[in-house]
Amino acid sequence: MKKEAILYERLDSNNVHCFLCAHNCRIADADFGICGMRQNNSGVLYTFAYDQVVAANVDPVEKKPLFHFLPGSQTFSVATMGCNFKCSFCQNWQISQINFRDSNDPATAKKLSPGEIVDLALQHECRSISYTYTEPTIFFEYALEIMKLAKKKGLYNLFVTNGFMSRDCLELARGFLDAANVDLKFFDDSFYQKICGARLKPVLDSIRFMHEIGIWVEVTTLLIPKQNDSPEQLKGIADFLSGVDKDMPWHISAFHPDYKLSHLPPTDLDSLEKAYKIGKDALLRYVYVGNLRGIREDTFCPSCGKKLILRHGFSVEENKISSGRCSYCNGIIKGIFNE
Repeated sequence: MKKEAILYERLDSNNVHCFLCAHNCRIADADFGICGMRQNNSGVLYTFAYDQVVAANVDPVEKKPLFHFLPGSQTFSVATMGCNFKCSFCQNWQISQINFRDSNDPATAKKLSPGEIVDLALQHECRSISYTYTEPTIFFEYALEIMKLAKKKGLYNLFVTNGFMSRDCLELARGFLDAANVDLKFFDDSFYQKICGARLKPVLDSIRFMHEIGIWVEVTTLLIPKQNDSPEQLKGIADFLSGVDKDMPWHISAFHPDYKLSHLPPTDLDSLEKAYKIGKDALLRYVYVGNLRGIREDTFCPSCGKKLILRHGFSVEENKISSGRCSYCNGIIKGIFNE
């Protein structure tokens, strides 16, 4: 479905300026933005992502990963095609790296209205809806309508995002978006430009602003051998997160060869442990290791050190957090723990 986009302005000569994300595309008549999903048609910007679903599944919220947001609950995950990044290591490249500009075959997508998404989430007894798998900023018009309906039905809304959205986009999401996991891929702008076709600063700005407006934020870094696993980059990420909030969880995820980086080796355990130590040395209270089962997945109380959440893969086997507090010492555990 072609739908008029939001967050754009008309310019002279039928050009438009899209300010949905930090690319700030100036788009000539008949052209698409970098995402390949927003097209200028005679001075009107249209999105082709609205209600065109390429993935819809029930997931554990830990899979996002969100460890401090309703642990043990189920979330209804939804995505359309398209992304504003071109990451050579993308693990969902089959749907994120296709777009309407290059492939306009509607058979690849299923039409689902915002109301149908909310109904499916309720039918599957999910507590939240996750906008995930691809970049939710690209289908923001669709996500925003779903989020508004979801709120009315008592559902939470979650983004799994590269964090490259504009401040205007986040302002519109304020009050509807409850939590986000942001991929902080590098702490080097040149790597962001070379490997993702993007920039570092807008991602950092989004993390800060989400935290400022009350969105619960967790951050994931996919640890890629010889790309972002240097002590300098990892210390940069850890120090940045610690400066925003020492209670912001950092997920360090193991890389598995895929897409255009299939020639690289998988992340070894030693590299993950070194990254974990860097996070703890930066005084981050919650550092987790992902994509390797049984390795630093559990949540410990930062006050008394007792294990509070025991995880196995994406399953929560034990939870000793009550009303956001440690059951042993009554210390505060930051997050959203709504029993």
